[in-house]
Amino acid sequence: MTHRTAAGARTLPQRYYQAADVYQLEGQRVFGCHWLCAGRASELAADAGPRLVELEGESLILWRDDDDRLRCYYNVCRHRGTRLCDEQGVRDEQGVRQTLRCPYHGWTYGRDGRLRAAPNMLSVPGFDRGQYPLREAAVAQWQGFVLICLREPPVELPPWWTELGARLSPWQLDQLVPAARLEYQVQANWKLLLQNYSECYHCPIVHPALNALTPYKDAENDWHEGPVLGGPMRLADGVQSMTCTGQACAAPLPGLDPARRRQVFYYTIFPGMFLSPHPDYVLVHQLHRVAVDCTRVECLWLFHPQAVAAAGFDPGPAVEFWDQTNRQDWQVCELSQRGIASRAYEPGPYSDLESVLAAWDRHYLETLG
Repeated sequence: MTHRTAAGARTLPQRYYQAADVYQLEGQRVFGCHWLCAGRASELAADAGPRLVELEGESLILWRDDDDRLRCYYNVCRHRGTRLCDEQGVRDEQGVRQTLRCPYHGWTYGRDGRLRAAPNMLSVPGFDRGQYPLREAAVAQWQGFVLICLREPPVELPPWWTELGARLSPWQLDQLVPAARLEYQVQANWKLLLQNYSECYHCPIVHPALNALTPYKDAENDWHEGPVLGGPMRLADGVQSMTCTGQACAAPLPGLDPARRRQVFYYTIFPGMFLSPHPDYVLVHQLHRVAVDCTRVECLWLFHPQAVAAAGFDPGPAVEFWDQTNRQDWQVCELSQRGIASRAYEPGPYSDLESVLAAWDRHYLETLG
């Protein structure tokens, strides 16, 4: 087992969970500069039409162009800034939508983002439709996930994404499909959720059911510093997976060796993605900041397509288990948010079981500058 130490580190000062200026700076230097997860590419087939996503207060349209290339457009008309569509507006009862028409003055855009029609504008001197395409954000695909970067110009996808993908190759992430989805609104700063996920010091008290499946001291870290942190936990004897029964929801994922079939892995991907490969499925959390004291969480359960197509397939035991665990976590995160707001709060010492938190704090502070 890898030795873990927090080396005298302490929790972050109060202002990092409470101050509006810190929240604003995070928007500029953290979420505004890094690649953010926006769901699965399998949900964006060419015949599925556009899809709206919300990232960092921006409404974005994910759409495939006529060459099947994934594009990401800001949901903003180039005329007077009107939103082009809402969730109802991206659907077309007549079939796959080929254009987006602004509901205000009818400016119409194609799948390639180009302005196709602008009523009553051709008589405007110097007006050129070619100068008014939809504004785009950078989009990339990684292991079946859609990643978006809001920075202009965008940064390249860092090489550690490739290294992480190689390490996770036995799970064949790019082949997995969503079988269940839940969304939560948590009244706590996003960092508290991330820090809570990164340690199991709290598991015997907060998660007795989880601790029975994966004893909290049977954990290792194989990523110790930087934007990816975490590692595996060993399943208890007789336990097949993390479900409400301890039994698997599906056959083990086909690329896993016997050792990985006895482990669950927990990784944080900076700044707001949790990736939890299990023997039979992969659990994903996506954190979206709403306010300094509010975080929206999207939770996805990914299974192999053969498992989903099998007779009697039921992801319910996995969903039920993690929904209960999530709600236990959100409750203590909200208690932490309220407690940190007190004048009595001051940074406390991390235990050796919280070494990943100390490492995450270092990377966060370095990124924040």
